[in-house]
Amino acid sequence: MSGLDQNTPRPTDIKLHQKSRELEIAFDNGKVFHLSCEYLRVYSPSAEVRGHGAGQETLQVGKLNVEITGIEPVGNYAVALIFDDGHNSGIYSWDYLYNLGDKQESLWQDYLRRMTEAGANREAEAENPLLLNKKSGGCGSGGCGSGGCGSK
Repeated sequence: MSGLDQNTPRPTDIKLHQKSRELEIAFDNGKVFHLSCEYLRVYSPSAEVRGHGAGQETLQVGKLNVEITGIEPVGNYAVALIFDDGHNSGIYSWDYLYNLGDKQESLWQDYLRRMTEAGANREAEAENPLLLNKKSGGCGSGGCGSGGCGSK
């Protein structure tokens, strides 16, 4: 999770569109972003997804149809998103959400490239050991222990 930058625009409205599976976020600078549930899930700021350091990221696969089932405020700086696959440990700061919206096209293309390189599928859960983080202590190797990184 990035720190709060006083220059980053703040949200004025957040709407979950369940039918299209998109989160619409309007910011006080006039920008409005439509972020798919899949995009938000695969770029979760949680340790389960990002790891505990550089190179410990775990590629998220089979998230095409994931849905957000809840949005909980975290202070006055973030929201926690709850997904129907049980993932609930990501805290999305306003800075992080704005960055996801602002860089959506390049981040999405990078995700698709990594999926292709891994031979992974957006549509179905893959039990492919090549997709798991094999570094000792990383979330993909089970190094977080119980409750450390949240659930899938």
